Amino acid sequence: MTKQLLIVYHSRSGSTAQLVEAAIEGARDPAIEGVDVVVRSPFEAESAEVCKSGALLLATPENFGYMSGAMKHFFDSVYYDCLEHTPGLAYALLIKAGNDGQGALGAMRRIITGLRWREVAEPVIAVGELTPAHLAAGRELGMTLAAGLEAGLF
Repeated sequence: MTKQLLIVYHSRSGSTAQLVEAAIEGARDPAIEGVDVVVRSPFEAESAEVCKSGALLLATPENFGYMSGAMKHFFDSVYYDCLEHTPGLAYALLIKAGNDGQGALGAMRRIITGLRWREVAEPVIAVGELTPAHLAAGRELGMTLAAGLEAGLF
């Protein structure tokens, strides 16, 4: 049975998109089987997709010390539909930050706490200009989520 990893991300400048591309590459590693990687913008993602996913990767730029408005829109759109149907849903966060990323991280975690989702990997927070190390961390995060789904860990 194929499991679904849903990646929801917003990128305005392209930096978050680069990190997500690295995560997608990791999640689609040829050694990982039975995982369907679905990628959506926060405006396209629907509650039904969240509910049928085995894990989520949520990626946002840090805007004014907060998540992007698009990511907030995602949470506003799916929150009540998912509230009773997704407790324990595995997730991880990826943040492209110009500052320290802590405001975006805290805001997202507050909302996710209400949803009762389960963080299964440390967030990747890429501060400043993107480096090969940031991209490697994004790749590893995608691989970790997909491998965890494949292994039945979540």
